[in-house]
Amino acid sequence: MSMGPERMPSGRLDFASAKDVAEFVAMLGRFERGAIGPDEWRAFRLVHGTYGQRQEGDLSMLRVKVPQGIVAAEQLEAIAGVAARHSRGFAHVTTRENVQLHFVRLGEIEPALGALAAVGLTTREACGNSLRNVTASPTAGVAADEVFDPSPYAAAFTRHFLRHPLSSSLPRKFKVAFAGGGADHAFAYVNDLGLHARLLVDGRRAFRVTAAGGTATLCTSGLVLCDALPAGELVALGEAVVRVFHAHGDRHNRHKNRMKFLVRALGVERFRALVDAALAAVRAEGAPSLPFPPDAPPDESRPPATRAPRPSAGALAALVADDAPRVPGVVPRYLPLADDGARARFLATNVRPQRQPGYRLVTVTLPLGDVSSGRMRALAALARCYGDGTLRLTPDQNVLLRWVPADDVEALRADLERIGLARPDPVSLADVGACPGAESCKLAVTQSRGVARLLDAHAEQRPDLLTRAPGLAVKVSGCPNGCGLHHVAGIGLQGGLRKVGGRPVPHYLVYVGGAVGADGARFGRSVAKVPARRVPLVIERLIELYEAGRAPGEDVATFLGRVPVADARRAIGALAELAPDDAVPEDFVDLEDGAAFTGATGVGECGA
Repeated sequence: MSMGPERMPSGRLDFASAKDVAEFVAMLGRFERGAIGPDEWRAFRLVHGTYGQRQEGDLSMLRVKVPQGIVAAEQLEAIAGVAARHSRGFAHVTTRENVQLHFVRLGEIEPALGALAAVGLTTREACGNSLRNVTASPTAGVAADEVFDPSPYAAAFTRHFLRHPLSSSLPRKFKVAFAGGGADHAFAYVNDLGLHARLLVDGRRAFRVTAAGGTATLCTSGLVLCDALPAGELVALGEAVVRVFHAHGDRHNRHKNRMKFLVRALGVERFRALVDAALAAVRAEGAPSLPFPPDAPPDESRPPATRAPRPSAGALAALVADDAPRVPGVVPRYLPLADDGARARFLATNVRPQRQPGYRLVTVTLPLGDVSSGRMRALAALARCYGDGTLRLTPDQNVLLRWVPADDVEALRADLERIGLARPDPVSLADVGACPGAESCKLAVTQSRGVARLLDAHAEQRPDLLTRAPGLAVKVSGCPNGCGLHHVAGIGLQGGLRKVGGRPVPHYLVYVGGAVGADGARFGRSVAKVPARRVPLVIERLIELYEAGRAPGEDVATFLGRVPVADARRAIGALAELAPDDAVPEDFVDLEDGAAFTGATGVGECGA
């Protein structure tokens, strides 16, 4: 029995509009006839989720918006079909719980959009100067320590602003995240607007509202705009903040027109006054309300009424038999597990209890955040059998299955192993997060996916590193923009270059000690700039430093957050130095790239 979006109340997962597809086709025709210029076309297609790649020609990245990271089984199957027909046979999960499809020809965007819209998926306002995907904690509704489930509120916020008159004409992109409270913070403190679940003293629901957070240039932890906003005023306050940003954001200097720069320019008190005035205006006009009683939202935290039969081993094998991701670029590899202890490690690292007795959360680790078409179809079948017919995309670029009966965990693990997705140790040195990097992005300097794969391979050869530094999150971005969340990782790597003997060599800035918690964000500190191929040795040195200097019971991220920068630099030592006489030919070629490294970048479209 299908467990797709139809089982969700009131079309919970349907965010599509046929008008979006028709409008895209009409505008593409106008562009091809010369009726509109390239600037107008670029601004339009970005708002519709189509981002130009660095390669010459008409290749595009298509970003699928997945509100709150919730994707139904049949939606995942539709994405699999688009990936197989129009992309490279695989999709990429992002740190903002979206799905990206690369190397899509412009002429194939229309059928891709149509296939996605047929199952309720949209690309509207997934890119460009818009209110982007509204994210939420992957464990929302099932986490033992959350205050309440923020999912219904996040969905209502999404629906209010999707295709809103201001949402696609902002000075710059605007990011929103909902956290249910507790440990699963959804990276809300590094969003333009963060909503953190709270309870008032009388038991009513509220949100702590933080604003103007962000990474990249001017890393900022969101300031507290309101400590306890009654839940019923959530959409009205969002409307007020968006109006202030729309009216006062800097539209001339796109490098300094995120909301954090606006707050710095205005001052916190002036910014608060503008928001208060805008909120008063919204109320006077008739404040938008939630589509449910603020303290009694629809409860979706329940197990499915029925489940599909377990797919046979043969059926799973058939789904992945001809599943060969295609170049160009770094393609995912689904290697058999070589470690006899992998089963025990999977159960220890990928399985957690739900708040609801008898059920488990199971993390499916995606290599490089990638999942192939056949494996998407297999995961959809497993979600119908073991879960509730949906999957959650995570900010760590993995997939979470929920509502797995405790007695079925071993069977699920065995089925995941059959399709090559039973890797243990998520969010560790064996599961390095990375943005697409110079493989496709115009702004990237380095092949961030190449160094991520190098570290994954190093962890396979040195499993002791995982046990010596458990929970060490390593994130990579190919440029300073931070799409890989490297600024808030235990160890963050930022792509760059240095010239050695007059020739460019790919390098990475090394940041240590970043994290986001329930009370704010801590940003990593730059301690070195090292040649790309020496990054695994840098990680080893930093783990040795942790072992030598940690306090009893101190985890590695906390230690790296307090260790003096000078100590970290000494630990890395001569690894940061590369003299012309010491360089080998491989140093001048980026990882997973066959051509001589140039470090060339293009004009990005993030603020076009």
